[in-house]
Amino acid sequence: MAQVIKSPRKSSTVAHATVSLTIEKHYGTGRDENMLDPRGFGLVCTAGAIIVGLIVAGCSSGVAGSAASNPADLLAYRRDASATSQAVTSSKKRAAQAKAIDENCSQFPTTSGVGVAKYNEFVDAHDANAADYLPKRDLAAATLTEAATKVESGVDAAGDRLPTDLTAKLREYVAAARDLAAETRRMTYTASVDPLNIASRRVNDARNAVRETCPAR
Repeated sequence: MAQVIKSPRKSSTVAHATVSLTIEKHYGTGRDENMLDPRGFGLVCTAGAIIVGLIVAGCSSGVAGSAASNPADLLAYRRDASATSQAVTSSKKRAAQAKAIDENCSQFPTTSGVGVAKYNEFVDAHDANAADYLPKRDLAAATLTEAATKVESGVDAAGDRLPTDLTAKLREYVAAARDLAAETRRMTYTASVDPLNIASRRVNDARNAVRETCPAR
């Protein structure tokens, strides 16, 4: 169940933030192929000489001209190589973006939720005129500030790997949490709770916006 800030019992109402984040031997000749045949040796040598002469004669002439590539084939090759390179680059970018989104969205509920919990404890102390009102007020402000710093560090580390809309929503939370921390520090029993309530609603809205933008878990 989502943790909700309780309505204060004092006449000055303090809004609670909501945790909603919630891979060779020849055969058939009739003779031993390993023995020389003296009757045919001269013919073989003569024929061999003729054959060699033909080979030499054939090698003495060359084909005029020079090798050249087909422009159309070369262009097609370049296009294929470029498309492959682009596909690999695009795949790497998608993987990097998915990793950045996961890193930031997975830690956000816990990081921001701690700030909400400490803020709620401060409100309870405010409503009850508790003796530990001031320590809880200061702890709430410090926790909200720490949460904002952690979220901001994650966004800065991810850089342009994060989608721009998610970056904007995370940065809005950072600003809202710092604003609520400042208002909390200024809070006293006799101070107006209106600025605190406005700042608290801003944190709620910012947290919900991040939750709605992050992938469902």
